[in-house]
Amino acid sequence: MEQSSRRQPAKLGPFAKALKNIKADIVCTHISAYGRDNDRADWPGYDYLMQAECGFLSVTGEPGTPPSRFGLSMIDFMTGVVAALGCVAALLARTQQGGRDVDISLFDVALHQLTYPGTWYLNHGIETGRVARSAHPYNTPVQLYKTQDGWIFIMCMTDKFWHLLLERLDQVALADDPRFSTMAARADNRDALTESLDSIFQTADTDHWFELLQTYIPVAPVHDLPSALDNPFVMSSGMMQTLPHREFGDYRGLSNPIKLNNQRLSTHCGPGLGADNADIIGGELGVENLEDLTSRGVI
Repeated sequence: MEQSSRRQPAKLGPFAKALKNIKADIVCTHISAYGRDNDRADWPGYDYLMQAECGFLSVTGEPGTPPSRFGLSMIDFMTGVVAALGCVAALLARTQQGGRDVDISLFDVALHQLTYPGTWYLNHGIETGRVARSAHPYNTPVQLYKTQDGWIFIMCMTDKFWHLLLERLDQVALADDPRFSTMAARADNRDALTESLDSIFQTADTDHWFELLQTYIPVAPVHDLPSALDNPFVMSSGMMQTLPHREFGDYRGLSNPIKLNNQRLSTHCGPGLGADNADIIGGELGVENLEDLTSRGVI
């Protein structure tokens, strides 16, 4: 999604100050690429550019390979969420503080998402880089492991989960190996531990290990996109739904992730571009000759 420069919004004038005569406590939310009050205000921007400049590509992917972006447009998505949060906060506060402009930029959101690696660098000079197998930079075993038919992701973020893993794998002797006896030792000997656990996990398929380990330690199978969507848990949790579509028929889609009072929000397919013109433009607004406006491409 490209974010336009400040010139077009400035022409339209959708600012709280300019619209106070319409509604004194109006809240206007603005999303831009780099912000509206700096020397990049006129720059266009995209999600991938923010990932590149804010360091995301340097911590994503395997060591020794070209920098890698996220597979999804996470900065676009996060910017929308942050903008909604800022807008709601301003709406809740306007009875005491009045209307205002809420500004969100892709760049600011991307930089803010550096979170703890950013804090580590700013305060301790720690540079977080890429680690093989999508591993956590410091805790281990927290990474991908090979199974007989694919991959599984294990997250033993504490010694408790490490010992539970060994119990479930019937490999408690590894706990006495000095290379793996502490979190620090396991981090120092990550490659040796990866080799040991790979040899175990490759004796059975991913489903076997997932069933054995689930509920005991944090674990997940590694799915491709079709498998992720065909996951039975997706359907049983209500995150997949089938809706009637005006052209497509039965339309399968993902549900709203927000639940209120333990109920998913109802949804439906949109009516289509221009489907409500007659009711809104012709009815509520009283505009006549809709056929003429349609034929001339006005609506």
